[in-house]
Amino acid sequence: MEYSIRQLSELTGVSARTLRYYDQIGLLHPKRTSEAGYRYYGSKEVDLLQQILFYKERGFELSKISEIIYNEDFDKFLAMKEHLLQLEEQQKKVAQMIDTVKQTIASIKGEICMNDYEKFKVFKNNIVEKNEQNYGAEIRKKYGDDTVDASNQKMLHMTKEDYQKFQMLQNEIRHRLEKAVKNKKLPNSETAKCIVELHKQWIQMTWNVYSSKAHREMAQLYVMDERFTKYYDENVEGCAWLLKEAIEFWIQEVS
Repeated sequence: MEYSIRQLSELTGVSARTLRYYDQIGLLHPKRTSEAGYRYYGSKEVDLLQQILFYKERGFELSKISEIIYNEDFDKFLAMKEHLLQLEEQQKKVAQMIDTVKQTIASIKGEICMNDYEKFKVFKNNIVEKNEQNYGAEIRKKYGDDTVDASNQKMLHMTKEDYQKFQMLQNEIRHRLEKAVKNKKLPNSETAKCIVELHKQWIQMTWNVYSSKAHREMAQLYVMDERFTKYYDENVEGCAWLLKEAIEFWIQEVS
């Protein structure tokens, strides 16, 4: 069966404008184009669009999606199993969040006594799981399973005050980095030194043993791994570079 671009738009909820854009960037070409310029899509294109939407829902960029679905080793069955696992993980997290909200409501009503650890457990679990998904393989290879497991446990057993401080430091580091880049501060500036000191405090909250060597190695990841770079450069480009250079310059001073 073939679908016109209007029919495919109605079927999938993807606008005709978006479908035309996907065609322009090479993400999803129509099966054929009529002499009048009308696009028509077949079952293969419908299946590809479904995969695109699954990956897009999971947060993948369009360029990455294109790499995946047009790779000669792409297996639709394995991809669907991967999507299912991801959705099940999301379902698990939502269920945990719902349970925490229900317990909090019951606590407010005086029906149960909920301690501070239980109030923040779900948020700390999410941080650990997200870090494992995004960076687990790399950091375990670099630092070893025992070190990473110990760091995860330290995170999970943070008190309410520790967790709030951890979040505050994380946000403060990004805020100061962005401000420093905008103001063209150099890595050897006092401003950068303060950021490095905050960063040291932040990582010590999850590291069992701090070392300047490990700190400097971590700084390298901020510019070598695009995922770290994207995190720090999300709002202002150059933050990852400044943090890395500042750590390399000042870390011996603050160790």
